[in-house]
Amino acid sequence: MRNAVTILFMMIALTACNRREPLQSSSRLTVVDDSTTLPPPERLDLTAADRPALIGPLDTIQVDVFNVPDLSREIQVDAGGQIAMPLIGTIDARGRTAQELGTAIETALRKRYVREPEVTVNIKSSISQVVTIDGQVVEPGLYPVTNQMTLLRAVASAKGLSEFARQDDVVILRTVNGRRMAGLYNVSAIRRGAYDDPPIYANDLIVVGDSPQRRLFRDFVSLAPLLAAPLIAILQ
Repeated sequence: MRNAVTILFMMIALTACNRREPLQSSSRLTVVDDSTTLPPPERLDLTAADRPALIGPLDTIQVDVFNVPDLSREIQVDAGGQIAMPLIGTIDARGRTAQELGTAIETALRKRYVREPEVTVNIKSSISQVVTIDGQVVEPGLYPVTNQMTLLRAVASAKGLSEFARQDDVVILRTVNGRRMAGLYNVSAIRRGAYDDPPIYANDLIVVGDSPQRRLFRDFVSLAPLLAAPLIAILQ
C-alpha cells in the first residue's frame, strides 16, 4: 500500500516537472502576442538555400542530346554509379550533379566526332538521396531528401514521434570528409524556437531516443485503477 502511494506522488511530481514555460523573446526568436499580427514572410524567406542534387546508384535520369534523337534516352544508373551510352560507352555518374554529368557527356561526345554537342540531363527519380530515420518514431524507414529537408520535417515524414520518444535525445549521425560525426538535438526546444531547425542531408541517420519515464507513466496509468482501489476502501 505504501509503495502504491509513493509511486502516485512520484508520478504527480514528474507531471509537474514537465510543465512548459511560456515562450519568451530572445536573440534568436521574436515572440508576437495575440494582440499583434504575425507578419508575412519575405520572398527570400520562402526559398531554401541552394543544395546540389547529386546522382547516385539506381537513380533514373533523362539524357537529351540536341539534334541527336538516337542518343536521347532515359537511363538508370547501375549499382556501381555508371551509365552506358552509344558512342561513349560507360561514364561515371555517381556524385555528380545533372549539369556536371551533362558536361562530361558533351566532352566524351566531342572525342567521338560529334560536332558541338548540347546535352541536358535531368534527374527523374532518385533513390540514393535518402535519410534513414530510426528509433522512437511512428514509421521508421528510408525517406527521400529534398532541398528543404530539416530535422522536424524528417520526423514529420516518419509520421512524428512515437509514444515513448525522448524529445531531448535525438541524434543525427553524418559522415563529413570521411569522419563519422554526431549531433545531439532537442526536438522540443526546436519546436519552441529556442534554436534553428538543422538541415538534413542525404545519407544522414536520425535516431530518436527512448524515454523510460514515459514508459513508467504508461505503466502507472494502466495500474492506476488497481492502486486506487485500496485507497478508496480506506477512505470509505
